[in-house]
This record gives sequence, C-alpha cells and structure tokens, in this order.
Amino acid sequence: MSKQTSTNRITTAVIRDMKKKNEKICMLTAYDYPTALIVDEAGIDVVLVGDSLGMVMLGYDSTLPVTIEEMIHHTKAVSRAVKHAMVVGDMPFMSYQVSPEHALYNAGRFLQEAGAQGVKLEGGREVAEITRRMTIAGIPVMAHLGLTPQSVHQFGGYKVQGKEEQAAKRIVEDAKILEEAGAFSIVLECVPAALAKTVTHSLTIPTIGIGAGVDCDGQVLVLHDMVGLFDKFIPKFVKTYAHLNVQMKEAVNQYIDEVKRGVYPEKKHSF
Repeated sequence: MSKQTSTNRITTAVIRDMKKKNEKICMLTAYDYPTALIVDEAGIDVVLVGDSLGMVMLGYDSTLPVTIEEMIHHTKAVSRAVKHAMVVGDMPFMSYQVSPEHALYNAGRFLQEAGAQGVKLEGGREVAEITRRMTIAGIPVMAHLGLTPQSVHQFGGYKVQGKEEQAAKRIVEDAKILEEAGAFSIVLECVPAALAKTVTHSLTIPTIGIGAGVDCDGQVLVLHDMVGLFDKFIPKFVKTYAHLNVQMKEAVNQYIDEVKRGVYPEKKHSF
C-alpha cells in the first residue's frame, strides 16, 4: 500500500472494506518503539506484535516460552509509536487455552493495558467459542489457521498444512466457523496456494497469507526476516528486501576500526 495520506486510524471496518474493494492488506511484525515507528510512517496497514518475538528478540528456540507479560511489555512499546496502523497483539501459548474466562481477561489486557486494537489467537473450531466471547466483549479477534506455531509439537515440526483432502476440508470449515464466531480476519500460514484461494473466496472477512500464495486478501511477514536482520533461518516464503544484518556488521566493524586507530571521535564530534 502506498503511504497513507489520511490521519484516520485503520480499524476492523477499514480492513473488511479493503477486501470488498480488492485492495491488498499489508501487515508486518514489530516488537519495539523505533521499528514500529518506521513501519507505521511507511504506511503499513496492520502491525502485528507477534509471539515470534520469542525467537527474534528474546532468543528462544520457539514461540512456546513467550509469556503474557512479555507480550504486553512489547505491545505497549509498539502502541506508543503507531498512529495510523491497526495494532494486533499475539496471544501467547497458554494465555487463552485454560478457560474462556482466563482468555477473555488476557485478551482484555492487550486493549486496556497495552493499547492494541485487537488480538490474534491460533486454532480452528476449538477456539470458536472464545472468539465469540471476545467479540461480544468488544475485543476484535484475528484468527490463525494452517501452520500454527504454538502447536508445532503436535504437528511434528514446521510443515505445510492442508495438503491432504480431509485436512484441507477441515481448514475451510474452520475458517467459516471462525468467521461466524466473529473473527474480523484470518491469517493463513503455510497452506497450499490453491487451498488459500478457496478459503479466501469462501469468506466475507479478509485472509492474510504467510506462505499461502498470492490470492489471499493480504500478506504478512516477520519484519526482521524481510529486511535481512534475522538470518538464522529464512523460510521459503520470505522475500528479503534488504540485508541490514550485513550493513550493521560493516558499520560496527568500521566503528571499531576508527576507535582503535584514534580516527573517531573527530573535533566535530567533541565539545
């Protein structure tokens, strides 16, 4: 999307309307104030404070160790920066699975304490009632189907989902159930492009793909992957638009060299 000229905040109504107008939705992750400031000023539609911060920012091996307190902390920082995009906070593992009441309380924290405009939670029909209760309470819910990283052990690894006919049918059914429950959009992760197209055309709410082909109503990537900051593992679906990891190392190397040689600081850098 081109840089926004309006000062109006992106809302669930705007997101839904973008699907009606066949306008693609652009979503990126952000986990801190300066990064969120950059993506918002660039004109992004939705900023996701993903539980992927566990791996990208905190050095965990998966998203599973991420706590609700860590998510609230990072979402607060992002919300302080964002003025135009919709901020969605990712509900971490075990923050919504214990009970509907526990889920509702934690989801409310994202809006009340952290300043988000919605939450994202993983799962299909099993989270439909929670989605319904959150929606009734005024908490916008972004659903997440396909490869749901919090279920990585159940899946036996990070694998494409919905390749078999029965699995694909279930994803289509789950998407419709979640739409009926009140979800305002659905992330489709690592599903065949043809399946994502079927799901997208079967819903009135938008789909946002990540490794799900071009026919989704929008796309999302982890910012650190997209700009080449995090290079431990680059998924197939990631396009690297910059190589900041290399540039930052070069800058640090130059700084070290200049300090060692006494070239920096110069007179203009001194008082």
